Amino acid sequence: METKKALKFTLAIVAIIVGVTLFKQFDFKNLKFEQPALAVVYAITFVGTVYFLFKGERRK
Repeated sequence: METKKALKFTLAIVAIIVGVTLFKQFDFKNLKFEQPALAVVYAITFVGTVYFLFKGERRK
């Protein structure tokens, strides 16, 4: 049980960091990312992290 809490905490920290970085990469004036290839990597990481974070919550 303790490892599940640690894993959830770690995934939450990763999701926050990647989400903020992805938000900072987006240029709202031109509606484009500064580095599109890196933004794709960030987006895949963010979606995967959020998926694994909430995967266990659906079963309960």
